[in-house]
Amino acid sequence: NLSVGYGPLVVTTSLQCCIYSLQNLNTPHIFDLKETVNYVQLSDKYMLMVDSSGMQVYSYEGRPVAAPKFQGMRAETLNSQTVAMGSECLAVIDHADPKMVRIFEASTGKELGKPIQHVLDVVSVSLNRWGSAAHRKCVIIDRNRDLYVCPVGQAASGKDSVPPPFKLGAMCDAATWNTDNDMLSAIMDGKLVVWYYPNVVFVDRDLVNQVKFTKEASDLGKDPQILHFHGTSVTVRRSDGTQLVSAVSPYPTALYGIVQRSMWEQAIQLCRYVKDSTLWACLAVMALADKELSTAEVAFAAIDEVAKLQYVLSIKEIPTVEGRNAELALWRRRPEEAEQLLLQAGLMYRCIDMHIRLFHWDRALELAVHHKTHVDTVLMMRERYLEAMGRREETNPKFRQYREGVEIDYNKIMAKIEQEKEKEASRPGARPYQEGY
Repeated sequence: NLSVGYGPLVVTTSLQCCIYSLQNLNTPHIFDLKETVNYVQLSDKYMLMVDSSGMQVYSYEGRPVAAPKFQGMRAETLNSQTVAMGSECLAVIDHADPKMVRIFEASTGKELGKPIQHVLDVVSVSLNRWGSAAHRKCVIIDRNRDLYVCPVGQAASGKDSVPPPFKLGAMCDAATWNTDNDMLSAIMDGKLVVWYYPNVVFVDRDLVNQVKFTKEASDLGKDPQILHFHGTSVTVRRSDGTQLVSAVSPYPTALYGIVQRSMWEQAIQLCRYVKDSTLWACLAVMALADKELSTAEVAFAAIDEVAKLQYVLSIKEIPTVEGRNAELALWRRRPEEAEQLLLQAGLMYRCIDMHIRLFHWDRALELAVHHKTHVDTVLMMRERYLEAMGRREETNPKFRQYREGVEIDYNKIMAKIEQEKEKEASRPGARPYQEGY
């Protein structure tokens, strides 16, 4: 086996492994092997070797680091499709239950959190290597050739909960992450598809199609495989062994480098120079992910997303950091996280108001009753909602029960709401939005 990438050149024979530095090929690290290596996969920190006894993780000095194992693991099923190596973790398809993908910490070999659970058998898995552990994502292809992406950053960071996979497309033959950034390429239905910023599905999935590049690739034939996606080049091998190279735009790569250094003004200048709506959409989502609202405001205006622009402006008017973070969590479709942020900060009215806006009436009333505040506010908003819906009678028994003993005074309630807003604005940590808050 011979593998090259991330600096070293790794060569394995039946008895030894040689690790060469590309800057100095004369003095390799050499160590003996117990078994013949069947497969080698490299990452920026570690290398993974698969032999007849299982998986072994080594450092590039030849030092054994870990040997991940799980019940039912069979070494003969471990290959480039069923094992994926990331910077600090690795993903393995559990062949005892192919619907399950297990995540292991590379430095210790311990399983991280709960496995990714899918509804169908998984046939291929791949991990990105860009960014920190919190940015770690996994793409899987199932038995129906559907392509899904799932964040494993929570598991890699030690958290137990992993959100369910999100479907990116169907009829997928192959998918590969870029080695330099977070772009994802796939061959689907005779087309080469590149998502410039796949994290969009966990920030604002409405913009998934706006950060996607599609190119006809009917000349790839049947069952093509992506060998690697490096820089702006996607190398594809056809079933007859022919290798074809396709190029993608260099501007998203440049945008990644600028955003990684938090140079937001320069990112806006790049998008204005290129004048491409796809690049603007990428910048908008990147800015949201980094809570850079002023940049997101400019980007959403450039792609005519008026509703999202208005929401950004409304978030910027919130005086507290916790309130702004809660609204951004709502944008990511995480109401439980938003509620937790507001409750921990003691912003009770904002939490109740959030559930009213989401039409979570039972939860809004439950919070108001538990904390003995704004019960009349919830009841009044519920009455106005029923009137707008053309429903005269209350059908919820909880609201019937509390409506009988609570007086609803519109002026008094509005004055109390204004008082809550003034109280929030005068909190010690409250301050207007500023870039990089």
